[in-house]
Amino acid sequence: MSMQRSFVVAVAVVVTHEGRVLALRRAPTKDVGAGIWETVSGRVQGDESLEAAAHREAREETGCELVGLRGPIDAYRMMRGDRDMVVLVYGGTLASDERDAHGRPSITRSTEHDAHAWLTVDEVDRDMPQRLAEAVQRAR
Repeated sequence: MSMQRSFVVAVAVVVTHEGRVLALRRAPTKDVGAGIWETVSGRVQGDESLEAAAHREAREETGCELVGLRGPIDAYRMMRGDRDMVVLVYGGTLASDERDAHGRPSITRSTEHDAHAWLTVDEVDRDMPQRLAEAVQRAR
């Protein structure tokens, strides 16, 4: 008897600006991973292409459009709760005319995240799950 195995497919986008990486902290209301720092990310929906999912997630989570999307530059498998998930990692920048006090693209967070920061690569190593931090290293 063969068993079919299903996977959640997700994209992660390493958004960079002047050597820093956009990190988003998952809101305490999230069902999985509340409080962890991550990149723009989310599940691919229906027959959506990976690239379309990356663009949609960036719009939903930052209020900005992505430009210069490249990849996939890495891929890995992890668990999302009790389900297998395959994550395909892309790189890109945000097209935002507005800037924050540090001159970085200004973002409008969705309710999925309660904080954001532009981290150095060393900070990413300390603040993100290990496999995602490794993907960020490959993306830069």
